[in-house]
Amino acid sequence: MPPKKNTKRAKAPSALDRRGKKKVSILTQEKIEYVDWKDVNLLRRFTSDRAKIRARRVTGNSAQQQRDVAMAIKNAREMALLPYENRVTTQRGGRGGDRRQRDDDRRPREPREPRESDAPKQSAMPSPQTEEVSEETASQESAE
Repeated sequence: MPPKKNTKRAKAPSALDRRGKKKVSILTQEKIEYVDWKDVNLLRRFTSDRAKIRARRVTGNSAQQQRDVAMAIKNAREMALLPYENRVTTQRGGRGGDRRQRDDDRRPREPREPRESDAPKQSAMPSPQTEEVSEETASQESAE
């Protein structure tokens, strides 16, 4: 007797069902035939916040459109109209939480007493130049 097929099992969705609707390119929607490297506003729509070129599956471009967009972005970068990279700084959460709060909780640092080695060394004999200067200032003060 042949084995029975399990007809109650749900069928896995095909790859076409999972994808959904195909994304339409911005270039197709706005009927743009030529991608100009000087059109910075258009090119920014094809770059991420970190200035990376977005993939075809994200933008919906055809292969030819993606090549044109990539070349235009690279030319605009070379001419300093677009950045090569944008640095995005974010506060990373660690074990301790906010660093400022942790520093405020510490006890304040006590000022350090100066040591003898920190003080500038002075010779016992004053230099002859300083004696002459002090004599000149003393004579000027007495003349007044």
